[in-house]
Amino acid sequence: MTEIKEIGSLCSLDENGYIINQSDHKKINNKFEEVIRLINESCLSALPKEIHSIYIRGSVPRGLDIEGVSDVDVIIITYSDPKELDLEWVEDRERFIDQKFSFINGVELGFSPLSEVEESIYCSMIPFILKTYGVCIYGENLISKLPDYKPDSSLANEHLIHLTPLIDKAKYDLTGNDDIEDIKDCCSWIMRIIVRAGGALVIVQEQSYTRDLYPAYKLFSKHYPQKEQEMKTALWYAINPLSSSEETLKFLDRFGRWIESETENWLEVYNPTRKMHLPL
Repeated sequence: MTEIKEIGSLCSLDENGYIINQSDHKKINNKFEEVIRLINESCLSALPKEIHSIYIRGSVPRGLDIEGVSDVDVIIITYSDPKELDLEWVEDRERFIDQKFSFINGVELGFSPLSEVEESIYCSMIPFILKTYGVCIYGENLISKLPDYKPDSSLANEHLIHLTPLIDKAKYDLTGNDDIEDIKDCCSWIMRIIVRAGGALVIVQEQSYTRDLYPAYKLFSKHYPQKEQEMKTALWYAINPLSSSEETLKFLDRFGRWIESETENWLEVYNPTRKMHLPL
C-alpha cells in the first residue's frame, strides 16, 4: 500500500495572475535521458511524417518524480487527427519502456492534433497542459506561442464539463469486468479525475489551481468539509486502486453521483448553455 503523502503544490502565479510553468529541462533527472530517447525514437519510427513535436509533463519535468511511483506522461502533437492514424503500436511500446526502467511506474503516450494546440481564443486542456506543465523534448516548441492561463471558470470548466461522461465510461468499462489489472487501471484513472474535479469546483473561490492530487483534495475539503472523508477515499483509491469492479462501482454510485450533481450546480452558474470550451 502507498500511503497518502502531503506532496504537490498549487501553481505559482505571476503578477498578473497567470499560471507560471515550473517545468524545466534542467530539473529532469539525468536517469530519464534514455527514457526520453526511447520515447522519441518509438514515435518517429512509427509515424515518421506525422510528428510535429513531443512534450513531457507531470512530476518528471518539475523534478518531483518519486522512484517507482511516478509515471512518464507524454503529449505527442501530430499534423493529422490521431483518430486517422495507426496507433496499434502504442500500447506495446508503453509496456516495453515501462518494463525496461524500474524507476518509472508506467508510460502514457497521448496524441493530439496540431489544430487543437493552435486554439488561442477558448480554454482547451491540451494547450493549457503544454503551457503550464510541459517541456518540449522534440520538434518545434509551441509553448511560447500559446496563450497565458488564469485559474478561473474557463479552466474549471475543462475539468467539469466532461465529468459525467467520464464517470459513465468508467462504469461501462467496469461492469462485468473481471480483469484485475484493467479494473485497477480504470479505478485509478477515474479517481484521479474525481479528485481533480473536486479541486476544479473551488477554482473560482480560491483563484488557485493544481493537478497534484493531495492539494486538490485539500482545496476541495476546505469548502466541502462534510465530504472531506469521501474525497480522501477517492484520493486513496487513486493511488491504491481497488481490484474489485463491484466495490469501485459502489463508490461511483455514491460519491460519484454526488459530485456529478454538484458539478451540474456549478455548470448552471458558470456555463448554463453547456459549452465545451469557455473563452479565455
